Amino acid sequence: MMYSIKRQLVVVFLGLIVIMLSIIFIINSSFLGQYYIAHKKADMMEMYQLLDRVVTSGTLGEEQRQAEILRRSERTNILLMVVDQEAELILCPEQNKEVLFSQLFGYITRQNMGEILDEEKAYVFCRAKDILNNGTMYLEMFGTLSNGEWFLLRSPLESIRDSASLANKFLAYVGTVTLIFGALFVWFFSRKITTPLLELAALSKRMADLDFDAKYTGSGKDEIGILGESFNTMSKKLERTISELKSANHQLQKDIEQKEKIEMMRTEFLGNVSHELKTPIALIQGYAEGLKEGVNDDPESREFYCDVIIDESNKMNQMVKNLLTLNQLEFGSEELDVERFDVIHLIRGVLASCEILLQQAQASVAFIADESLFVWADEFKTEQVFRNYLTNAIHHVDYEKRIEIRVIPKGDIVRITVFNSGTPIPEEDIGKLWEKFYKVDKAHTREYGGNGIGLSIVKAVMESFHQQYGVCNYDNGVEFWFELDAKIR
Repeated sequence: MMYSIKRQLVVVFLGLIVIMLSIIFIINSSFLGQYYIAHKKADMMEMYQLLDRVVTSGTLGEEQRQAEILRRSERTNILLMVVDQEAELILCPEQNKEVLFSQLFGYITRQNMGEILDEEKAYVFCRAKDILNNGTMYLEMFGTLSNGEWFLLRSPLESIRDSASLANKFLAYVGTVTLIFGALFVWFFSRKITTPLLELAALSKRMADLDFDAKYTGSGKDEIGILGESFNTMSKKLERTISELKSANHQLQKDIEQKEKIEMMRTEFLGNVSHELKTPIALIQGYAEGLKEGVNDDPESREFYCDVIIDESNKMNQMVKNLLTLNQLEFGSEELDVERFDVIHLIRGVLASCEILLQQAQASVAFIADESLFVWADEFKTEQVFRNYLTNAIHHVDYEKRIEIRVIPKGDIVRITVFNSGTPIPEEDIGKLWEKFYKVDKAHTREYGGNGIGLSIVKAVMESFHQQYGVCNYDNGVEFWFELDAKIR
């Protein structure tokens, strides 16, 4: 496989080895000489400081002191020479006198300065060729000590080049061997990883084909072994779960058939109710119009019965409309038209349309909200919910005749509350408020033409929104509330 883990592991590990060896080779070739020069300069500075201390103390002529200095120069591979101001030799290894004296004389007379690397008042560091030794390159330090005597320190640079070249050759041999053994190691290591992974891949394919007899046979205790055990556990659970799902599916089929029967009966019931109500409504309206045209000789009685008939017909007609609306909501035959709109503007519009009802109820309204607040919902159905809450509050407002409407932002949602002063709802009735045709006070509901469907419509709308709604009792009244999305989900 072109993108197999084995190939990727081999390429990555061998690439890392090659990169590391290349970096070492480049650093060794480019910076080893600089490091060597810096190290030698430090050794020469220590030797210079030692010589300066010795001449300052006046012990340079002592044989023991000179032997100590020469031993140190041999150990650090630094040749040295010290001469006085009359060019008389004070300290120098016997075999290097001629070469060192010629080089120092060249520096004193400024005839052979070489390449100056660092220069101070008392000494100079330079890189120069040995004029008497086939042009060999040296790092040299010359200058004067505290008592005015001249000194020269030198160390060959050819050795560092040879060392760098030898180190690079050795690195090439070691790198080649490392690559070979690394390739073998990575191949073996990657094979150990990929073999169980391929087994797991084959196992997952068999499980996808619902072959739950497939089992992982590896015995490792590492992460792959744990994964294999998880595969085996998953296979057992999937087999058991699919068996349970088949049983549940069979039961679900029965439940669906039963629900379809119930829904069919319910739809038929609502259709029959609507049909049965429309016919008497038409008759009542017809008779009412006949009475108004003078069927009854008693004008006062005729007018009274006409008003009653028309009023009842309107109530029945409204009930039919509410039932049809509720039926559509419960059966999901109406699609939601979710859009972004200003809920404050919607509430103000409903309040304006209900101004006459508020005046008839002699109720005062306090609307507490911002100037505007946008929500995501079906605007028409949201108006249905709020209008039901408001008309319900108008019909039940009592005591100080106060209705209070609040729009409260709560993070990603907005809560709209409608409070009316009056008698709280009995606790035993709160859970039944959202049921169709349920009325807490049947006599009072009859007075204003309520049919117990309004809050059922609220429930159906809010459940289609997948939002929260509810009612709260207070000592001086009742508050209904519902929530909407302030941000789209």
